[in-house]
Amino acid sequence: MTPYQQLINGAWVEATNGGTWDVLNPATEAVVHTVPYGTAADCDLAIAAAHAAFRDWSRATPYERGAVLDKTAILIRGEVDALARTTVLESGKPLLQARGEWLAAADLFEWFAEEGKRAYGRIVPARTSTKRMLVLKQPLGVVGLITAWNFPAWNIARAGGAALAAGCTIVIRPSEFTPMSGMHVARLLTEAGAPNGVVNLVNGDPGSMGQAMLNHPGLAKIHFTGSTRVGKLLMDGASKTVTRLSLELGGNAPVLIFPDVDLDQVVAGATAAKFRNGGQVCVSPQRFLVSKDTAAAFTERIAEAAGTLRVGDGLDPQTQVGPLINAKQRDRVEALVRDAQADGARVAVGGARPAAQSAGYFFEPTVVTNLTPEAPLYREEIFGPVLPVSTFDNVDEAIALANRTRYGLAAYVWTNHLPTALRVAERLEFGLVGVNEWTPQATEAPFAGWKESGIGRESGAEGLEEYLETKLIAIGGVPR
Repeated sequence: MTPYQQLINGAWVEATNGGTWDVLNPATEAVVHTVPYGTAADCDLAIAAAHAAFRDWSRATPYERGAVLDKTAILIRGEVDALARTTVLESGKPLLQARGEWLAAADLFEWFAEEGKRAYGRIVPARTSTKRMLVLKQPLGVVGLITAWNFPAWNIARAGGAALAAGCTIVIRPSEFTPMSGMHVARLLTEAGAPNGVVNLVNGDPGSMGQAMLNHPGLAKIHFTGSTRVGKLLMDGASKTVTRLSLELGGNAPVLIFPDVDLDQVVAGATAAKFRNGGQVCVSPQRFLVSKDTAAAFTERIAEAAGTLRVGDGLDPQTQVGPLINAKQRDRVEALVRDAQADGARVAVGGARPAAQSAGYFFEPTVVTNLTPEAPLYREEIFGPVLPVSTFDNVDEAIALANRTRYGLAAYVWTNHLPTALRVAERLEFGLVGVNEWTPQATEAPFAGWKESGIGRESGAEGLEEYLETKLIAIGGVPR
């Protein structure tokens, strides 16, 4: 059983200041558990423990480190139902989706257990016969993981699995809204054999803990998953300490739907993809750009499909859309829809809090049309169950509209015309492009954000590289 405390140097502890935080169930607003809520002092202790453990962990073979990650994957799969239930209680997502998240986390640990064995160096031919040049890949050091609440297990596994496989030690700072899933990850890694100090977890004030990570000389890198606003603050801070960063930030994914597609197929997939986790997904399809020839039919069908989705508590097996994470996020989504209506947009379905839910942070699955590209609902990341529909006349206009954003994470193209698919995919300014595909991301493939959607790469071989230093060893005086 996870004690739902902080993990520092192998010990489960309370916050040094005695602080606590009530984790709320967003479906009921009831307290799920009370957990520690510390300060920079806790973060400093965790970094010190990770720094002390780095020497031995970095010198372990990739096979030894991989065995811990493999065992973690096995443990997750063995108790996935209980883990998923915890995630539902603190995040609100439907149980089936929470279960899928934990299984994807297991896949990440398993993948990096193997990929760590392929952190190859190379020999570079020298210009003189008496010289040898060796290029080595070595772990960075201590990595701080500041993760988001929308995928509280997967976000940690994606960065933590890579860092641990590379030989780094980690300090996890989960979101205060979903710390219990992170505590389970830390517990499972420890049970799988991670030595004391290799995996640490602190929960507390995000500002002071983030600053502690930036300031501590023993921390080599911060991986952050969250908003672009906070990512920029970390970049400002890192400029003073030259702390390395990986940033997985916001998105505003366009969906380009051309008139040659099977509309029923696209509507079915779009409904599932858009309203997954209540739209609280960084790669969630957001701006639906539909050919004018198809827009009316698409809007009618997607509104009908969205209107049939069952909203409720994620523990109910019939629930398809759960609550938003908190009242602030629910109110923000509500305001975006209200402001769009004031500017002339039309709500085809939804647009309000469901009358059937007397408690919880729920918002109806919503479809909005007649939007202008200047509307906040079109320009900003919604992170909620709202699907805006706009139109285009031709391919060039569709590409221009899609690229008119400061974000560059994911984009989607739906067409059965191969030249159009290739032309559009190559010109879209996004790190992930799904062509007739709603899930372009994969454990074994790079997850990349362009523009203000991030810095660095996660998953795949590129994910491991993010936690490795490159060293040249040049040896002179070698006899011919």
